[in-house]
Amino acid sequence: MKAHVSSILLGVRDMDRAKQFYTEGLGWKIKNDFGISVFFDSDGASPVGFYGREGLAAQVGTDPEGSGFSGLVLTYVVRSEARVEEIMAEARNAGATILEPAGALPWGGYGGTFADPDGYIWSLGYSAQGTDQPYAE
Repeated sequence: MKAHVSSILLGVRDMDRAKQFYTEGLGWKIKNDFGISVFFDSDGASPVGFYGREGLAAQVGTDPEGSGFSGLVLTYVVRSEARVEEIMAEARNAGATILEPAGALPWGGYGGTFADPDGYIWSLGYSAQGTDQPYAE
């Protein structure tokens, strides 16, 4: 198995709320809306989509109820500290919970962390040290 993710599916409790957060709040564009699932334009990266939480849990054979830290963090690497700040503001204005405000990171980078309305954690980061970063933008 290769170190590659073909798509990322997030199980959401409220499809309309999730779509509003990501489209109106963060500016994502819907590529396909199948009713029970939604996929966004990925700009050549791994596609990200939503699926109803209970339906997705049933599909993969697990319980839809979970609590606490799932061990999953979605990372988004950008090319400047200013862009980290901009995205954190967009997320906050869209209703995200800011978990760690943007600032200097212990390893020398710059970043911040927020949770979307379903609790999925996004870690934003920038580092002037690397030239081969997996930039999202």
